[in-house]
Amino acid sequence: MSAGSIVRLLSLAAIWGASFLFMRLGVPELGPAWLMFGRVFTAALFLALAALAFKRQLPLRQYAGHFMLLSFFNTALPFLLFAYAAQTLTASLLAVLNATAPLWGALIGWVFFRQPMSGKLALGLLLGVSGVAILVGFDAMLADSAALVAIAAAAAAACCYGIATWYTRLAKPVPAFINAHGSMWAASLWLMPLLWIIPLPVSAPSTASLLAVLTLGIICTGVAYLLYFRLVQDLGATPTLTVTFLIPVFGVLWGHLFLQETVGWHTLFGAAIVIAGTMLVTGFSVSALRAPVKEQV
Repeated sequence: MSAGSIVRLLSLAAIWGASFLFMRLGVPELGPAWLMFGRVFTAALFLALAALAFKRQLPLRQYAGHFMLLSFFNTALPFLLFAYAAQTLTASLLAVLNATAPLWGALIGWVFFRQPMSGKLALGLLLGVSGVAILVGFDAMLADSAALVAIAAAAAAACCYGIATWYTRLAKPVPAFINAHGSMWAASLWLMPLLWIIPLPVSAPSTASLLAVLTLGIICTGVAYLLYFRLVQDLGATPTLTVTFLIPVFGVLWGHLFLQETVGWHTLFGAAIVIAGTMLVTGFSVSALRAPVKEQV
């Protein structure tokens, strides 16, 4: 892996890890629906400008149904669930629960698509469940019912990513940039009706909350996707999975530095076990970093 790829990989992990920080900052004043609509609509505008710059067309008519289905499970619903959970849970815990997405994907594959349950897969799932149990069971602040509902929402968001992964495996291949760009517009359509149903928690959001929306849309979504596409092009999909294991590290770091979140032994130990389980389930190994595979982006 080149020095440039390492920088891009760490930057992507840092950006996606910071998304949970900005959710925590923006959701008290904007609420989950308005915050996430602002995120995806801003990202859609940013990617539209990127498409003009890169001269990439968006075949909306050809892939409209695909965009709507993919965006529901890969963007609109998980973003909304994570934002709801961010009202209660720490950025650290949100980042770790996000890392369980491959575990959900493996479980869905076993239950619905007859994927064999190998020893490595079973151990990975067991480690993932154990890691989350350590994170939740040793934190006294998570004992009340509101926290348990928030944990369930964040877990459901990660499960949505697992569903989206299987959908993209079975669907007709679509270039990654087109998928991301079209998904942002489709997610905006999914979330827009909620703006008429759910009012803003405050009448005049602060500048800090609005900046959180812009940062989530432009940096944590738009720029992050461009970094992701470059990594997939340079390294291939499997080495790019490294970002999944790095996001919790940055999520815990940003939460501690900027939100003064307490990092106990259970946070570090539980996160490490979840990451280990995810690595087993995905079949990731260090040797994969030495074999780049070019993919369509």
